[in-house]
Amino acid sequence: MPSSITYTAVLDVSRATAEHLARLLYEHQARLGTRKDTRKLGAFKQAVLVLRWFVDGTRIVQLARDNAISVPTGYRYLHEGLIVLADHAPDLSTALERAAAAGYTHLNLDGTVIRTDRVAAPGPNKADLWWSGRHRHHGGNVQVISAPDGWPIWVSPVRPGREHDTTCARAHGLVDALNRLAATLGVPTLTDLGYENAGTGFRHPVKKPQGGELAESEQAFNKVIRGIHGVAERANALLKVTFKALRRVSLDPSRITRIARAALVLLQLEHGRTT
Repeated sequence: MPSSITYTAVLDVSRATAEHLARLLYEHQARLGTRKDTRKLGAFKQAVLVLRWFVDGTRIVQLARDNAISVPTGYRYLHEGLIVLADHAPDLSTALERAAAAGYTHLNLDGTVIRTDRVAAPGPNKADLWWSGRHRHHGGNVQVISAPDGWPIWVSPVRPGREHDTTCARAHGLVDALNRLAATLGVPTLTDLGYENAGTGFRHPVKKPQGGELAESEQAFNKVIRGIHGVAERANALLKVTFKALRRVSLDPSRITRIARAALVLLQLEHGRTT
């Protein structure tokens, strides 16, 4: 049997972020009344385990082996890290209050489907609940609000991948909240045509009439809207490129809510920016 090979790797996360997560874990364990020396890993090593899973997409089996712990313990440590991070993600009202205080001229809203390996969950009319017909794979729909420059400031709970963006936005109360923001503060939300008829607070391209053409003014409007809103794609890219864990989730799809919220907190910690 060949001998094992060890090697040195560098985790592309600042030490300050790892230490912040370790502090959150330590405080969480203290609240639970965890006794000293009853855990295999200290708070810092547990933080590194969680960050390796997030950033590099390292499998739990590998993380457990590297830390000389069992696989169930590895999962327990991971989920604990997800909990303490996700609990610090802003809720919708807080995110919108911060955006208003920052004086933004507009916000962006875009949905993304996070791929998942879990399948065979029957939905309405016997349709697969997590199958996205548009993306042709299983996944969960997450709505992302971003600043004018595409910086993500809020992520929604997950909805089944089969649901339309507007359906998801209504379910999360986004449509009402963003329409109120536009009506009271004059801050509209830019979207794509996936949010057509969401309300007067939304700005999206004009849909080409069936069998007709758009007027020159409408074509010009569409170029402006698409050009400005195109920056919103940066928000989803920042989350998915930074964290391999968001490219394909092998856990229960309902866990995507906590994973996405935790990823937002980590991104904000790394860049020192919440709005």
